[in-house]
Order: sequence, then C-alpha cells, then structure tokens
Amino acid sequence: MNQMESAVISDEESRSQPLTISVIMPVYNGAEFIITSLPPLLAMQQRGEIMEVIVVDDGSTDRSRQIAQDLGAIVISSGGRMGPGGARNQAAAVAQGELLWFVDADVVVHADAAECLSRGFADQQVVAVFGSYDSNPPAKNFFSRYKNLVHHYYHQRANYEAQTFWSGCGAIRRTTFLVSGGFDVERYKYPSIEDIELGHRLVNAGGRVRLLRAVQCTHLTVWRFGNLIHTEIFRRAIPWSRLILSSGSGIPNDLNVGMSEQVRAFIASALALSIVALISGIIGASIPFLMLLLMLFANREIALFFYRRGGLLFAFGALLFHQVYYLYSASAFAWVFFEQKVLGRR
Repeated sequence: MNQMESAVISDEESRSQPLTISVIMPVYNGAEFIITSLPPLLAMQQRGEIMEVIVVDDGSTDRSRQIAQDLGAIVISSGGRMGPGGARNQAAAVAQGELLWFVDADVVVHADAAECLSRGFADQQVVAVFGSYDSNPPAKNFFSRYKNLVHHYYHQRANYEAQTFWSGCGAIRRTTFLVSGGFDVERYKYPSIEDIELGHRLVNAGGRVRLLRAVQCTHLTVWRFGNLIHTEIFRRAIPWSRLILSSGSGIPNDLNVGMSEQVRAFIASALALSIVALISGIIGASIPFLMLLLMLFANREIALFFYRRGGLLFAFGALLFHQVYYLYSASAFAWVFFEQKVLGRR
C-alpha cells in the first residue's frame, strides 16, 4: 500500500458524520468578482454546510483583501505573487476542514453545491470531486458565451470516473492533498493546468476522482478573442500536451481530448487543408464540400447544443470557431511532439 492510499484510509470518518469543508479561494486583483462570489459561500457557512472560507490574497493591488475581510472571510496573505497553485497550497496548510473545496474568485457556486459535493465523498475510495460551469454566463458577448458553453458541454458529458481534476470548483480530501504535495508550483507559476497535473497524480497513485454534474457554478470572467486565444494555447493546449507526452500514459479518452475529439480535430484540419488547396487551384470544390458535410455530421450534437442555447446565428459562429479551436489545439500538440521527440526538449 502506497503513502497516498494510506492517507485515503486514515482520512475516513464515520458515514453518519458529514465531512467538514474548508473553502479555499485564491485572489489576485479580484475585487470585482469576490463581491459576488463570496456571499453564497459565506451563506453556506452560516447554514453550517461548510466550516470556513479562506481567501488567499496573492499580492493584490486593489481592494480584494479589504472586501474579503468586510464580507467575513478569513483572509491570509501569500506574501507576494505565487500564482493560484502556490496560494492554494498555503491555505491548505492552515485549513481545518477534512475536505478542501477550491473555488476560483470568478466563480459563483450554486446554492446546493456544498450538499452535492459532500455526497460525492460517500465512497471512501474517492479522493477528489469536481463540477462544471453552468450554461448561463452573465457575460453575453460571443467569446464568453462560447467558452463557457463549451466547458459546460464537455463536463456535463464526461465520464463519471475522471482522469483529471478541476480547481475552479473542486474538492480534495485534505490528508490526500497534503500527502500528494499539493499543486506543482515549480512547473506552474501562472494559472495553467496545475489542477489537471494534480488530478493525474491522484489517479496514478490509486485514488478515485469523480466528476459530479450536479455541482455547478456560474463563471464571471469576460472572454474576448485575445485573452481566450492566449489562455487556450499557452496556458492550456501546450502545457497539457507536454503533460500527456511526458507522462507516457497516452491521451486520456475523456473530456475534450478523448478519441472522438481527436477524430473531430483531424476532420477540422482536413477541412482547412482542402479549403487552402481549393483556393490554390490544386483541387476542385467537391472535396472541401464533402469535408464540410463530414464536419457538420461529426459536430451535430454540439451544434444542436449551441443552437438550443443561443439560436441559429450563434450556433453558426460557435461551430465555425470550434473548428478553429480544433486547429490550434492540434497544432499545439504537433509542436510539442516535435519539441520533445525531435528537438529532445523536456
């Protein structure tokens, strides 16, 4: 029995006693968010559903610290810019709850989230659970709606038994978290895939991680083309590709990297290449037309989801941009493969 498995067993309490919960929220210049995201959590504390709400001020220069204190949260300082992973690690060291519930500052949890989350730990072998964004982001511009709906779509259809973790709204047994070493702050100094990497370690150590569709939250961040593309490529696609290739365990068949998603990424790439070939006069219109039909067929479910949530015009734009997502994601993976296998970089 390894150390983490021992931690799972030693962390167990009687099934008749609910596990106590410490909420941990890292904040950097998040005053505009926490005035909305903290009150639901503090209300849960007043109802006795959670033990404490710890806000980690990660070197903010706005009024985040003062607002959190005024609202009634426990506020600690990270001592400077450590990034969300380092801030969470610091709070975990002083938290009193048996469960560490990580909630991002730009996330407003639903009123039943604590109750739903607690039920996820009824199985004694479960070391972590996480939820998803809901389908109603307050920001109504195209990129915010697209990004949040895509997250909701994949998480609501993902496997119950997860191979990863999400710290936007996810909980871990405190003992397991401390034994695992917490978030890797050396590799991920900025918001990135530190939660995904932690999830891989938990699963590889024999722990069970579950995705609970009932645990939902509203995402407050406004996405625009610039911050979306930068985050998706440099904070998600490239580091995630590096993690997959360096782990040697292959691509997990889940969420937005599963086998069916890989097929759709291939179709999007083939469609793009056929359009370039058509414009260059190399081929006629029949092949791009067939590839377009194939793309529509392969993406029919998410296209219908976009239509139901935003109408025909939004669905058309979201489906087209989703093909762009496949292109830059596939390109990021190809670059990392070249980087590691050809250039020998790690």
